[in-house]
Amino acid sequence: MKTAISIPDKVFEAAEKAAKRLGVSRSELYVNAIQEYLAQHSDEHVTEELNNIYSSSKADSQLDSALGKMQSNSLNRSEW
Repeated sequence: MKTAISIPDKVFEAAEKAAKRLGVSRSELYVNAIQEYLAQHSDEHVTEELNNIYSSSKADSQLDSALGKMQSNSLNRSEW
């Protein structure tokens, strides 16, 4: 699909140089950059959803005291 975007001249010039240096077309450089950006930010929605779930008043964020004791006791015996 073709699309038109506006980018600052300095960014365009840097992208042109990078494409030449990497031996790829401008389009391929932009596609690779967008794919990398999307991959890096794909988990953000998961974190946001988990934050929403655990910040709601419905979620019980209190650790059971017996479980807390067991976890605390196990740390003393664990090698780090």
